[in-house]
Amino acid sequence: MHDHLLDEETFTSQKVDWNVWKKIFSFIGPLKIYVFAGMAAMIVLAMTDVFYPYISKFAIDEIIQPNLEAGTQDFSKLKLFIGLYIGFMIVQATMVLLFIYFAGRVQTELAYAIRKKAFNHLQELPFSYYDRTRTGWIMARMTSDSRNLSEILSWGIIDMVWGLFLMLFLTIFMFVINWKLALVTLAVVPMMLLVSIFFRKYILTAFRSIRKVNSKITSGYNEGISGAVTTKTLVLEDDNFDEFDELTSDMRRKSVRAAMLQGMYFPSILFLISIGVAAIYLTGGNMVIEMAISVGTLYLFSNYVWQFFEPVNNIANIYARFQQAQASAERIVSLIETKPEITDSEEVIRKYGTVFDMKKENFEPIKGDVEFRHVTFKYNIGEKVLDDFNLKIKAGESVALVGHTGAGKSTIVNLICRFYEPTMGKILIDDVDYKNRSMSWLHFNLGYVLQDPHLFSGSVMENIRYGNLEATDEEVIEAAKHVYAHDFIMKFENGYDTECGEGGSRLSVGQKQLVSFARAILSDPSILILDEATSSVDTETEQVIQDAIGKLLENRTSIIVAHRLSTIVHSDEILVLDDGKIIERGKHRQLIQERGHYYKLYTNQYSKEMLDQTGK
Repeated sequence: MHDHLLDEETFTSQKVDWNVWKKIFSFIGPLKIYVFAGMAAMIVLAMTDVFYPYISKFAIDEIIQPNLEAGTQDFSKLKLFIGLYIGFMIVQATMVLLFIYFAGRVQTELAYAIRKKAFNHLQELPFSYYDRTRTGWIMARMTSDSRNLSEILSWGIIDMVWGLFLMLFLTIFMFVINWKLALVTLAVVPMMLLVSIFFRKYILTAFRSIRKVNSKITSGYNEGISGAVTTKTLVLEDDNFDEFDELTSDMRRKSVRAAMLQGMYFPSILFLISIGVAAIYLTGGNMVIEMAISVGTLYLFSNYVWQFFEPVNNIANIYARFQQAQASAERIVSLIETKPEITDSEEVIRKYGTVFDMKKENFEPIKGDVEFRHVTFKYNIGEKVLDDFNLKIKAGESVALVGHTGAGKSTIVNLICRFYEPTMGKILIDDVDYKNRSMSWLHFNLGYVLQDPHLFSGSVMENIRYGNLEATDEEVIEAAKHVYAHDFIMKFENGYDTECGEGGSRLSVGQKQLVSFARAILSDPSILILDEATSSVDTETEQVIQDAIGKLLENRTSIIVAHRLSTIVHSDEILVLDDGKIIERGKHRQLIQERGHYYKLYTNQYSKEMLDQTGK
């Protein structure tokens, strides 16, 4: 259940696991006043539902029947009947209104509590969690699963209280009035309950399978439209149509089956109710003839047979929904209970606080010395990436990491950032094992610029200010000027108030990169990591970014993962990596003179770039 590589469909528990639900019910604790208030409203509503038909019994026995027998038109009790009717209508309307308010409040607050708890926990989970968990899986937990649970635990539970109490009050009331007719009426209820549970279970299962196929169809639409050019160039139209036709045919079959099940449900219940009503008329009719009961009592019991249908239907429906929501409950609990693989010790937390409660007053300043001491590292799945790896980077040094894909560049960076921790050995910052300081302390003093920087929805000003939320507008503008971003920002119609769009979609790759540099400058990190920061931009933009990088590197330790080797020629040291080992190291000129691995990489890339520029 706790393997995050599982698909949504893997969670298909049909039995209700109360251990899981207990954990979900714990979210209701702070909302119990609203839950109990909603339940109280439903109990009162159930009482009025039982007494409501009794008003009609009163009219039959006290107004209609006496007038028919005496041949008179005495309507002196009509005002009482109308008063009772209006009074009960007002009470019922008020209880329904209160139910909607309290159930709605519970649903909203519950969804908020579940999402807040899950989102907070997501902030605590390390990079390794996101590395192996699909974004869609996490998004589904935060949206559809939390919504399903909040609905079933608000409307469902309160509605079930109404159903149970209505059945209880009906049973008591019937036995008080006439125990023989009560037994006749109740004889059909177990059969109604079994039929309802059977149909509800299979109807919901059928609709769930339809939703799965519908998701695949939506995906097919998306791929068919977004991949239209590829489809046409590879002449895949016929294959795509056949695949899509198979999906839609499958959905049609499942939809017809679901419609048949739903169509059979109500007639089956209607048949059972009709049997119950017939039994009441047979038994009660004879009792009316024998003057054992009144006509109004016979009407009352025939009405009560129908009244049992709705609570039985509700209870069966809610039970089936609980079974279906079991998967949502398992997935939410699985997310919330995921243990972070990387955590600070209790002693470190006492001194430096947590990510949500940082004790910045205890944060020591970082000079910038970084050391790998006999570090061995392997991911959960796979071979060792680093084995007895040693490296020293002095404060203020600029070190570039070069090598083919899989050489270990990103692993070294991830270990420095403490996104992962060494399997063996130590990583020291300023001669102190970084496990003896908090992750918040490290990240507070760390700047990380990605190959494809992520900008958040919001203005350019807001995105730069993420580097230091306490920075003034003037400080933000000064940071932008420092990395040559100010000029292009001012060309926008709204300047610094220009919206970046989702993920920075309204800005070019180079513009996003410069905004991310401004953000890094504003945070003023002691250690700066640039991960392939110029690999996605054109040569013209690269020169601007190179100048900006020069500003970024001033007076701080920097580790550069390089794709374009022309960008690291001025680094203090270049490390050439292969299979997790340093095979060459030195300055650019020195490595070129040695005519080794770096020389081949550099000359091959330089020749290719020259060819691209000359059009050969």
